[in-house]
Amino acid sequence: MNFIFISPNFPHTYWQFCACLRRNGINVLGIGDSPYDGLEAPLKASLTEYYHVTSLEDYDQVYRAAAFFAFKYGRIDWIESMNEYWLEQDARLRDDFNVTTGIRPDRIGFIKEKSLMKQIYLDAGIPTARQSIVTTREAGSAFVGKVGYPVIVKPDVGVGATNTWKLENDADLASFYDHLPEAPYVMEEFIEGIICSYDAIVDSRCEPLFESMTVWPPVMDIVNKDLDLMYYTCPEVPEALRTLGRRAVKAFGVDRRFVHLEFFRLTKARKGLGKAGDFAALEVNMRPAGGYTPDMMNYAHSTDVYQIYADMVAYDSRRKPEGPEHFYCVYASRKDGHSYRHTHEEIMEKYGANMVMQEEMPPMNWPQMGRYMYTAKLKTIEETEEFIRFVQG
Repeated sequence: MNFIFISPNFPHTYWQFCACLRRNGINVLGIGDSPYDGLEAPLKASLTEYYHVTSLEDYDQVYRAAAFFAFKYGRIDWIESMNEYWLEQDARLRDDFNVTTGIRPDRIGFIKEKSLMKQIYLDAGIPTARQSIVTTREAGSAFVGKVGYPVIVKPDVGVGATNTWKLENDADLASFYDHLPEAPYVMEEFIEGIICSYDAIVDSRCEPLFESMTVWPPVMDIVNKDLDLMYYTCPEVPEALRTLGRRAVKAFGVDRRFVHLEFFRLTKARKGLGKAGDFAALEVNMRPAGGYTPDMMNYAHSTDVYQIYADMVAYDSRRKPEGPEHFYCVYASRKDGHSYRHTHEEIMEKYGANMVMQEEMPPMNWPQMGRYMYTAKLKTIEETEEFIRFVQG
């Protein structure tokens, strides 16, 4: 089996996908814009071969790299980047090389455009916030007149909270339209709730081989208000979220993927969505959760999601069981320019036995992920909340 991995060096932990695929006897063929000598040793050891292109944005170069691998190794069975930015290019490559294991261009809009995602949720009977495309001032005013302030505006196609704002009054609305970017925008009613993700690895029948839940802060506030990031992966998945997550996967018709689906857990009852504690759909991401979240899932569930994914590719089944102990795995970061009561040494003295990761993040991640991160494995939600206060207080 031949698996082309686009940009296998980013994020740098993705070498573990490559290692597990290779362990299962799969040819892992990397295409990336980093010179081979710049790859980390574990990734080099995990690749059957690597093809360097000067730019992954240049489709012709990437196409030629894939064609070279097809000529040398035979039919290509999989093409994946597991990166939101390259999903459209992945789909185009699958079409050009007739790779059937993955999303093709005719379906890419439903996982990239928030307005199309919304219709899938509605058709599947999954509760979701009201939304409208608001390219004109009149359209925005009409939507506000229907749902009231506050509202959220965000690009119809976008990743994370980039260029996302909360509008609280007519002055905010006027300012938004006075500086409206060219990209199409959607406006959504504001939901009071906690963001919870349903993360899963699904097989060829859209059935989950692995499931997990992570609780997130509003990333929009982390970026726009320069706040510290904290989030945690939970030891169990609530049955209500499990049910909606599985229904969403089938509604979108995605198979043989790692998926990251975002939901609100309502903290206040909302007409048309449910009571406090219920879940409502936010958006879908047909790739693993960002940053170190896959590793946090491993610590929370005493398992190996990289191997589960590789077994799905090779055998369409799961062969890696979860361990008997489950935990909260919590990430808390710090930014430059913020003041903190406790030193690094004090954090390590108190939580060193629980710490599973601790490092300085790459500069490109500082606005969202913080400069210094601490990740610990804890037994209870109370211990998790205390850890966050100790690191960030």
